[in-house]
Amino acid sequence: MKKIQTGFLVSYDYQKLKKSIPSVYKGSDEIFLALDYKNRTWTGNEFKIEESFFSWIEEIDVDKKIIIYRDDFYIPELSPIENDTRERQMLGEKMGIGNWIIQVDSDEIFIDFIDFVKKLRKYDRFLDQPINKKIQIAGFHINAFKYLEKGLLFVDEPTKFYVATNYPNYKCAKNTREQVIYINSYVLHEGLARTESELRYKLENWGHKDEINNTFLDKWLKANEHNYHKIKDVFYLNPKTWKSLGYFPSENLNDIKEYIIQNPQLKKSKLWIFKKNFGQWFKHLFK
Repeated sequence: MKKIQTGFLVSYDYQKLKKSIPSVYKGSDEIFLALDYKNRTWTGNEFKIEESFFSWIEEIDVDKKIIIYRDDFYIPELSPIENDTRERQMLGEKMGIGNWIIQVDSDEIFIDFIDFVKKLRKYDRFLDQPINKKIQIAGFHINAFKYLEKGLLFVDEPTKFYVATNYPNYKCAKNTREQVIYINSYVLHEGLARTESELRYKLENWGHKDEINNTFLDKWLKANEHNYHKIKDVFYLNPKTWKSLGYFPSENLNDIKEYIIQNPQLKKSKLWIFKKNFGQWFKHLFK
């Protein structure tokens, strides 16, 4: 027990796992790939996975860490977000209570997973009797907005995202609504950084399908390296959640990672982390 168990939900954007799995491979004890047994999305649409993808899995899995977990992850009577939450719960239980249960989406690329695990291990005491003290761990997204011909538009302020828990008790997607412990660790989130056709397909098939505002796609289509500073309020749900964009003049992943590491404006301060964690501790003190 007390393993680092990392899980991914495999769907139509499975090719993005070729970036996200390598970013966590060395630091994980086991890696689970959850895949619907009929290859269906949360809206019931079917997708195909090329056999070459599974060949790639075998090729990179030099330590035999990767486990493919197939199950029935689509219930027609449930909404997309309910199917999302249900699959995460089933995957969490499969990964095993008593371990760190880390769920990473296919479009999330850790900047330094080894460092994240090192920080996470400071909280191993929560694995002893997790049902008595449920917690969830949050890191920070650097949200890629749109890849351009020679660069990347990104949201210029990191945002919280839930990444791990000691007890799978998911209420809405990755959120267990338990005490949050913030860890100063960063992930490049390529959720929106796709081709137009890929993005349109995602918007029709993901858990937030019914919540997308009617201004988002128009702003995404218009944004480029010349006008990005004029485009504001770009989040796909409540637009004001993402106020403005930045631009990095490279598409190379290693360059982007280095830029994130070296840019203090894309980091949360130690004082901010301390205040947030103290507030969460106090909020849940008597729960």
